[in-house]
Amino acid sequence: MREPAKITPDLVAQHGITPDEYQRILAILGREPNFTELGIFSVMWSEHCSYKSSRAHLKTLPTRAPCILQGPGENAGVVDIGDGLAIVFKMESHNHPSFIEPHQGAATGVGGIIRDIFTMGARPIALLDPLRFGPLTDAKSRFLARGVVGGISAYGNAVGVPTVGGELFTHESYAGNPLVNVFCLGIAPKDRIFLARASGEGNPVIYVGAKTGRDGIHGATMASEAFDEGSEERRPTVQVGDPFREKLLIEACLELMAGDAIVAIQDMGAAGLTCSTCEMASRGGTGIEIDLAKVPLRETGMIPYEVMLSESQERMLLVAKRGREPEVMQVFAKWDLDAVIVGRVTGDGLMRVKEGDRVVAEIPARALAEEGPVYHRRMERPAYLAETEWADLAAVPVPEQLDRALLALLASPNIASKLPVWQQYDHLLFCNTVVEPGSDAVVLRVQGTGKGLALAADGNGRYTYLDPYEGGKLAVAEAARNVVCAGAQPLAITNCLNFGNPERPEIMWQFGEAVRGMGDACRAFGTPVTGGNVSLYNETLGTAILPTPIIGMVGLLDDIRQATTQWFKAAGDIVLLLGETRDELGGSEYLKVVHGLETGRPPRLDLTRERAVQAACLAAIRAGLVRSAHDCADGGLAVALAECCVTGPGLPLGARLATDSDHRPDAQLFAESASRIVLSVRPDDAARVERIAGEYRVPCRRLGEVGGDALALHGRGFSFSLPVDAVREAWSTGLWRWLG
Repeated sequence: MREPAKITPDLVAQHGITPDEYQRILAILGREPNFTELGIFSVMWSEHCSYKSSRAHLKTLPTRAPCILQGPGENAGVVDIGDGLAIVFKMESHNHPSFIEPHQGAATGVGGIIRDIFTMGARPIALLDPLRFGPLTDAKSRFLARGVVGGISAYGNAVGVPTVGGELFTHESYAGNPLVNVFCLGIAPKDRIFLARASGEGNPVIYVGAKTGRDGIHGATMASEAFDEGSEERRPTVQVGDPFREKLLIEACLELMAGDAIVAIQDMGAAGLTCSTCEMASRGGTGIEIDLAKVPLRETGMIPYEVMLSESQERMLLVAKRGREPEVMQVFAKWDLDAVIVGRVTGDGLMRVKEGDRVVAEIPARALAEEGPVYHRRMERPAYLAETEWADLAAVPVPEQLDRALLALLASPNIASKLPVWQQYDHLLFCNTVVEPGSDAVVLRVQGTGKGLALAADGNGRYTYLDPYEGGKLAVAEAARNVVCAGAQPLAITNCLNFGNPERPEIMWQFGEAVRGMGDACRAFGTPVTGGNVSLYNETLGTAILPTPIIGMVGLLDDIRQATTQWFKAAGDIVLLLGETRDELGGSEYLKVVHGLETGRPPRLDLTRERAVQAACLAAIRAGLVRSAHDCADGGLAVALAECCVTGPGLPLGARLATDSDHRPDAQLFAESASRIVLSVRPDDAARVERIAGEYRVPCRRLGEVGGDALALHGRGFSFSLPVDAVREAWSTGLWRWLG
């Protein structure tokens, strides 16, 4: 690449900078930018880095609580869990790179989120991977799914951080734009949290980790654009990861963090050296000067523009105390990693980039990191809602063979066993995993204590498409319900908000309404937002994905011995339903799978009722009365009961059950009404659980009992019995035939 002699309107446009934004750049600099400066503004003011379309909405989310030690604004959120410990967690997306190059796109997404965690001083101990693909009947979608899963497993297994759970959902809208969201959690002493705030004029700025190459240049800009017919040819914008080097980087950084030589540290993620330099300076109210002639390179002939915008992986930038440089160098040399002093902290507030004696860029750091454009984009309610929300579901015929409908749902990739995915992940590293993938939430032990952590990731794009406000609420509610079913008190969330082109008013309306719903739910559950990620422009040739907010929820068990799973435990146990089923088939998996419809209103969520149901469930678990707990979600009550029968590690258990409502038969079985949890309890404990439910004013119905070799379901207008072996066959092979 050669540096152009002149900045032209075409060159500015190629960098995704609007004419108005360019005028702001001229005002900030008091002159025309050079090519390197144009590239720096391009990445830092991109949607991916600046949140210029979403920032106004994100400010409405709750972010504070007594347990929150660090909210949004740093590399990850930090929550106090007692015993002198804190958890550090965040979720990010790597959607666009994973479409262009699925293996490396997903792998480097894992690497990036892991760095966000250990940058804060925490040892990463768990990953979750919520994924969205097109229908697996399509060869391209299968190729993407296999590549993404392979990339996650290859990087996570090699770096030594277990992937303990996640989600997989398929829909036509994701065929041209898959979603790869990755959550990571780590644990640190709460008094040893490190921040990315450069301070101390004259302190050395040190580059550590892998060498810089040309991979990933303009990755952040690419992530801020919709796809077109040529997008798959953009493989140079996808980074290449090395998990073994990342493992060395983790150990070296944590060893150094055990002392007091580090002032600030940040990974070189999106926008690479540019982002880490200007953000550390801006947060610290200082400036940083670096010399690119000292940056370790693995390719020859790289110009300053390329060095500053490269997103090569496994690199960090840190500020050390003056005089402690030998200590830093010694640690990184021990781990066979580059460590080079490339600059110093200044007091002038500028990001100054030099190449030897020549200044190649000089920009106020705050202008890049904090003072980018903020748009209040036009919002408009989508026209399609006029048809979908008033759909006459009474005209949908009830299937004659409801047992066949249940088997079809269990075999749907969105409901079927995800074993073909998570068996590729090492989910038992560190021996922390108490409840493995396959239940409502994974449970990890907190070493050195009797506590546990429950982790869940949830989000239903179909709900959000049909009602963005309710979709945002329901995503938070289901994530909270899942960790409650594991026996944990919900603490806080991170999120990944995946939407289409924000320049389209109907997309921006979806986003604003979903964030409003999330905020209301988070306030209701007392689960503040610690940070997250916004991924916009997820569309191809003008077709957007379903609006997909993904919630990563963390809950705390004071006593890990109370960890609870979703499957039935013993014949003779009584099956109870907390909550009530309503005639709510809108947006259900049943309508999509059995009738090919995506219409109607999604379930209405009463936040007061949801809180009460969760509180009653948690009280019963803490009283030692619950053998299993499972939330009703995709597929409704029938699917939840079937999963209770067949998802355990042992032989499947049958049950004889009757539904608790008088709605039409398919609604009794497959409505996805919120605020419902299926419990199984010993016969002697059923009355006590019913009393607890009564104390919380929560409906509690006896559905039947566990036992036999069939799932027998009865209700108003239907009665059928399915061998549990047939139920298990449908559920266990539904995804295997596509990804096995």
